[in-house]
Amino acid sequence: MGNGNQVGNQATASMIDPASIPQRQLSTGASMPAIGLGTFGSDQVTPAQVADAVRGAAAAGYRHFDCASVYGNEPEVGAALQDIIAGGVKREDLWITSKLWNDMHGEDDVIASCRKSLADLGLDYLDLYLVHWPFPNFHPPGCDVSSRSVDAKPYIHANYMKTWRRMEELVDLGLVRHIGTSNMTIPKLKLVLADARIQPAANEMELHPHFQQPELFQFVVEHGIQPIGYCPIGSPGRPERDRTPQDTAPTEDPVIVEIARRHGIHPAVVCIKWAVQRGQIPIPFSINNYRANLAGVVGDPLSDDEMRQIAGIDRNCRLIKGQVFLWKDGQTWEDLWDLDGEITPP
Repeated sequence: MGNGNQVGNQATASMIDPASIPQRQLSTGASMPAIGLGTFGSDQVTPAQVADAVRGAAAAGYRHFDCASVYGNEPEVGAALQDIIAGGVKREDLWITSKLWNDMHGEDDVIASCRKSLADLGLDYLDLYLVHWPFPNFHPPGCDVSSRSVDAKPYIHANYMKTWRRMEELVDLGLVRHIGTSNMTIPKLKLVLADARIQPAANEMELHPHFQQPELFQFVVEHGIQPIGYCPIGSPGRPERDRTPQDTAPTEDPVIVEIARRHGIHPAVVCIKWAVQRGQIPIPFSINNYRANLAGVVGDPLSDDEMRQIAGIDRNCRLIKGQVFLWKDGQTWEDLWDLDGEITPP
């Protein structure tokens, strides 16, 4: 494969000392690397290519890998992880996240789904297991954004907490070290925080310079929840079906481009540096530039003035809108995100 050579070339470049990568301390006291490699290959990258990127990224110095059952590549990623461990990296030096998909929220499904991810990844435990979306709504892979499940449901807190109780049980069983949420909103998190026995350690959310989510970001930080940012450079590889004419690209923003020019780095690396310095954990996926992203994190920081400049270019531009999770006719994607501060009623 053509990309295999690119991965190999990156891997043979000088390794960045994993000990030099900043760490985030979770509410439990555990340390989590401040950057990870995402493993969602979208529609353009095969599972084998993703696995090659995982191997190459580990050789470059990455120790944090963000996985999910719905990505359809955990067996291949698992084979890569076994190669990494066989090559001398200790399991306890890796941070592996996976996620519960929407059609596995049932009380009888949560633990089975986690065990399946563990088996596919070849692991005895996960460092972090997330509820991928708060909606238990199935949709077929690759479907159009107008697709709707006949069984689609809104967020029903009592049902979500039944799922969360099983997530807590996974911690009790020693199958996962931490549990967390993803694609949540402040009103939903308030309910979970009030009712959870084990608090979410992290919330994964879309975060990039054009979508900074300051209110949600501040809320999770104030409640001891680590923000993890997906689409940290604006997801240029996202499927065509997820694009709208209103979308913007942070890597093309004049402020980002000028900062990149001053530092002699790619605009994408500026986005990654900003994310880490702000306090979220970015999880960019790349088969070509993962070493540059990691080098940016341990290189010269952005100045306070540059951080202020980037804070000023937030366009509130959500790229991953989630339309397929809507549950009735006449809704728009905004109904998923509780923009008025209240959970959208059923």
